[in-house]
Amino acid sequence: MTEFAWYGLSVLPQQRQDQIVRALRTDGAGGVKVLAAKLGVSEATIRRDLEQLHEQGRLTRVYGGALAVDDGDDPFAEVAVVHAAEKDRIAARAAELVADGDSVLLDIGTTALRLAQHLHGKPITVVTSNLAVLEELQHDDAIELIVLGGFVRRSYRSLVGFLTEECLKHIHVDWLFLGTSGIRPDGRVMDSTMIEVPVKRAMIRAADRVVLLADATKFPGHGVAKVCEPGELTMVVTEPSADETTRAHWTEAGVEVVLA
Repeated sequence: MTEFAWYGLSVLPQQRQDQIVRALRTDGAGGVKVLAAKLGVSEATIRRDLEQLHEQGRLTRVYGGALAVDDGDDPFAEVAVVHAAEKDRIAARAAELVADGDSVLLDIGTTALRLAQHLHGKPITVVTSNLAVLEELQHDDAIELIVLGGFVRRSYRSLVGFLTEECLKHIHVDWLFLGTSGIRPDGRVMDSTMIEVPVKRAMIRAADRVVLLADATKFPGHGVAKVCEPGELTMVVTEPSADETTRAHWTEAGVEVVLA
């Protein structure tokens, strides 16, 4: 019996819909079949619930299932001005890694946008799910720009969901520049937004080299969902004030730590 299946016979519609919303907040997204199995009800019942919850603004209905509504992340513009100088130094150092002709995958987030600003004029290919990066680079004729598909997460200017993950199965790049909301002392990379984590993991699988961009506030930062282990990283670009214990764990794992 699945986690929620026992509710199927006796639960009231309101209680069942609350369970759906909680499941989506945990997983970020959910398909009709998966939700029906979890709650022990028919797929038709789930579809009706999803339509009602969509009308109430409690979730976003998509083909085959639903997405959690935005989970309260700080608006992109507000985050962009926090520790801006530190992010810019990290981004400038990361840009030095990229050679003419390279292919680059840029994650969501404001540090990735800073990096994009330092890539202007380079004859490279940039792939991204970051809509702010798209706006930054769309008129740069030197850059071949590829935008992944997906569901638009407006408050954080990103594309997410199974379409984004599916697109990533069909590309392979030289570099991934990855963002994070927090880093554990043992070097594990975490994130606070469940719906972004599967996309980040798919990005890691699509890249030859994975570079984490993290200012000192990300040690330990926050986040409950694991993105990757230290050994999955190639390099970390951070600040001299970043936690020394964490940096030592990365070095032991064979990860190059670059201080900007």
